[in-house]
Amino acid sequence: MTFLLTLLAAILVLGPLVALHEWGHFIVARLCGVKVLTYSIGFGPKLAGWRSKKSGIDYRISALPLGGYVKMLDEREGEVAADELHLAFNRQHPLKKIAIVAAGPIMNFVIAIFLFWVLFMTPSEQLSTNIGEVLPDTPAAIAQLPVGDKVVAIDGHDVQTWEAINYRLAGRMGETGNINVTVMGQSGSDTQTFQAPISDFMQHNNGKDALSSFGVLPWQPTIEPIIGGLSEGGAAERQGLKVGDRITSINGNKIDDWISATRIIRDNPEALLTFDVMRDGKPVRLEVMPQGKKDTMGNAYGQIGAMVEASEIVVPDAYKTTVVYDPAAALVQSFKKTEQLAVMTVDSMGKMISGMIGLENLSGPITIAKVAKQSFEISWQTVLSTAALISLSLAVLNLLPIPVLDGGHMVYYLIELIRGRPVSENAQMVGLNIGLLLLAGFMVLAIGNDISRLF
Repeated sequence: MTFLLTLLAAILVLGPLVALHEWGHFIVARLCGVKVLTYSIGFGPKLAGWRSKKSGIDYRISALPLGGYVKMLDEREGEVAADELHLAFNRQHPLKKIAIVAAGPIMNFVIAIFLFWVLFMTPSEQLSTNIGEVLPDTPAAIAQLPVGDKVVAIDGHDVQTWEAINYRLAGRMGETGNINVTVMGQSGSDTQTFQAPISDFMQHNNGKDALSSFGVLPWQPTIEPIIGGLSEGGAAERQGLKVGDRITSINGNKIDDWISATRIIRDNPEALLTFDVMRDGKPVRLEVMPQGKKDTMGNAYGQIGAMVEASEIVVPDAYKTTVVYDPAAALVQSFKKTEQLAVMTVDSMGKMISGMIGLENLSGPITIAKVAKQSFEISWQTVLSTAALISLSLAVLNLLPIPVLDGGHMVYYLIELIRGRPVSENAQMVGLNIGLLLLAGFMVLAIGNDISRLF
């Protein structure tokens, strides 16, 4: 059932993105006077479809859901009747060819901008960017960032949400130097910029997000570290913890709140921990080994199967903010966010190639499907955000100058525009084979990473 739900979520998120990408190629090809033969979602054997009586176009859904294609009339792929030569793709001006090939990635950019625009226009109450906690032995602790002050900029870029802070910090992954953090005092007037030193930042982050790696966390409620429930068969129940136990320390670390306890537990999967608890007014010491689990990205974390009693959490007004933009401002923000994430994606690829960050950060279709499923479990806003991020990634990846991708074809047609004649078929075939080899290598690596995250 989990597999089917994951597959369905992937189809619901990826299907429209692939369909619209190919529709970009399709509609521009027709506007440029090129005859389209086939519009397919997926590759391989045809599963379903129909042929238009008016245009003769074969619309189909194919068996392998790893993309799609638009097949156009082309003398390189078969004989073309003399009266249809003007409709063949290969006979078109290079600028028309470039427009047709670029239309798919451009459509993905448009989708990302539109989805971000919708999200920016949706009012959302969020935690303000006031620092709730600074973790020890982190860049934020070394810089002595003041708890309670509000983060207003990272490296000179204004930030209004913790998500924006997280993206700015993630953009420095693998780097060495200083991260400049500008904060506003609690009086709401003066600002001060701190320099936080980083060295190979997040190169080996062991599953930590950018905020935790940097060492700043939002405000979090103080929850008493008292066990309110136990999962049947969980490590906590099996190894002696009981409902009502108050955790006082773990491995000698004093515990004052539930979040401190869960942080230690999550960071120590399959490690034997010493729990000191108060039970009926008496101290009790137990050895508990958190069960090893894996998140969507395959990062290991610990879990003992204990929970607190449900209680209402009241967020202080000082730590709340409502984020909303009017349509014009939202559109500006969506363009800015699309630009930022596109640059960050290209930058991350360069860092992987140079070794600044590990290739284990590369994800394939299995991880994408799991993330899609997880987004449906959270909220519709998360679904739209996930779809926007995937659409943006598809746009950037397809524009890479690798011959088998749209970007590689655009290079050929740009050369044709400059030289006045097409690149020779032999040269194109050599490029195609190299492109297929590179793409196959990336796919093997990405799927290998996906499988390693599963097991």
